[in-house]
Amino acid sequence: MGGNANLPPDISVTWAQPMPSHFHARFKAFARRYRYVIYNDQIRPAHMAEEVTWNHRPLDVQRVRDAAQCLIGTHDFTSFRAVQCQAKSPVKTVHHLHVLQQGCFIVLDIRANAFLHHMVRNIAGVLMTIGAGERPVGWVREVLDARDRRAGGVTAHPYGLYLVQVEYPEEFDLPERYIGPHFLSGLPLLAG
Repeated sequence: MGGNANLPPDISVTWAQPMPSHFHARFKAFARRYRYVIYNDQIRPAHMAEEVTWNHRPLDVQRVRDAAQCLIGTHDFTSFRAVQCQAKSPVKTVHHLHVLQQGCFIVLDIRANAFLHHMVRNIAGVLMTIGAGERPVGWVREVLDARDRRAGGVTAHPYGLYLVQVEYPEEFDLPERYIGPHFLSGLPLLAG
């Protein structure tokens, strides 16, 4: 509790423990998982303006799901990286990209071995464009194959982007926590 008292309000320590000298928070991780939360309604949300991305265009969730399937697997994600990205390689492996919906909330749940700078936000921008019917489902494949950021359209807002899980080898015996964000706890399949 003492640590949390000295942290800004958007950061909380949930546990702490000594780690072996060979542990590295970034380089020992073998998977990361993000959730991107979209509030899809004609009227903007008043109370969660900086916790979700608001999209006023009606999104066809099935179109988003169909397009998302093209991104699963090992690919060169150059079209989905920011210009200032410093990663040595644009090749990443997306293990899953689930598209979940409850009411006005649409959640992109994406797990990969690693991510490029703005990769999730650029994926979200492409998928929302497809969901709005502004591009065909196959456009995501064209963007991926172009290997050019200019082919990828708009970078989605940072609001609604949550790093929800970082996975490490079992040898480090790290505790597991609820996979958030917590305001979506009633959404089916969010815990797995």
